[in-house]
Amino acid sequence: MTRNRAPLFSLFLIYLRLGLTSFGGPVAHLGYFRDEFVGRKKWLTDEAYADLVALCQFLPGPASSQVSYAIGYLRHGWAGGILAWCGFTLPSAIALILFAYGLAAIGDASGAGWVLGLKLAAVAVVAKAVWGMATKLCRNRTTVTFALVAGAVVLLFPTVWAQIGVILCGAIGGWILLSPPDTKWSRTEPNPNLSHRTGLLCLISFAVLLVGFWIAGSLLSSSYIQYFDAFYRSGSLVFGGGHVVLPLLEEAVVQTGWVDQSTFLAGYGATQAVPGPLFTFSAFLGASMNQSPAGWFGGLYCLVAIYVPSILLVSGLLPFWDRIRTNRSAKRALAGTNAAVVGLLLAAFYNPVWISAVISPGAAAFALFAFLLLQFWKMPPWALVILSGLAGWAVF
Repeated sequence: MTRNRAPLFSLFLIYLRLGLTSFGGPVAHLGYFRDEFVGRKKWLTDEAYADLVALCQFLPGPASSQVSYAIGYLRHGWAGGILAWCGFTLPSAIALILFAYGLAAIGDASGAGWVLGLKLAAVAVVAKAVWGMATKLCRNRTTVTFALVAGAVVLLFPTVWAQIGVILCGAIGGWILLSPPDTKWSRTEPNPNLSHRTGLLCLISFAVLLVGFWIAGSLLSSSYIQYFDAFYRSGSLVFGGGHVVLPLLEEAVVQTGWVDQSTFLAGYGATQAVPGPLFTFSAFLGASMNQSPAGWFGGLYCLVAIYVPSILLVSGLLPFWDRIRTNRSAKRALAGTNAAVVGLLLAAFYNPVWISAVISPGAAAFALFAFLLLQFWKMPPWALVILSGLAGWAVF
């Protein structure tokens, strides 16, 4: 037993260091993981690591967090996966819960200049995400059409059902109309931690929780059930990158009145300044709720709720990935889904990000300059957020 504990503790410490130092967003996180687990630790070959990245980009959810969990899971089973997730996720989650407490202690800061600076930093960050995703995922007339139609639909019908609908339509349209690039895949070696039976149980659990909590949340007034349903559903529908969770969470917590819009955007801006995954924004929202569960427990509760789908999906599909990854129909559907979520993020860029932050010509100029620093001068997002907060306090 002692021999098993030592590798697990060592795994946790590796991920804790990564969670404390991994600035730069999901693409940078994947680079850190490759340096650590392919370069230094030699736990994976480049081909095996590329397979994991491909799987996590195929699934809904935060790709970098899913890769971190998958490496731990392949190494030490469930315990390794959970400890890897804890080490990588908790540092930024704790920082954002503390930020939520500080924001609450200040009181109504919606009109403060530093809050507006954080909102305008969020404008630049989301604009960069839209830019990057559009240039990568919408490279022809068909995918551009998917994206713009999806964005228009979500703007005209700002509900969670419209968001789900455009994702499904994107998958169907991609399956019918798109041609995926030919890709050569490497073969993966058998792993004793992978079981088809366990994978199937995880996939069934994912579907049962998604439908079950949606029904329970519709019928019961318990805030615990409604919170879990909202965050679990958001974590289940995020295709194309962590920033896509923004419109889903805005629909879930702002339009229901659980968190006001000013607090929502200030927290989203602050999330850019901490290391680790963007999904830890859920911890800030949980800690900021206006009814129980709230505070530190609410933050951890919502954090777990939004990540459970990713853990179940990765654990469920790893045993079947060799078969899925070579299926051309699945790759066509994924290409259509990715194009649709570009439109979803474009709609979120306009509402709520742009219309709630760009309230004057001076604010528009501030946002444009922030985008210039982020996109073209390659300023790290965390540095931009700090600079924007200080500049907002000084200017507005």
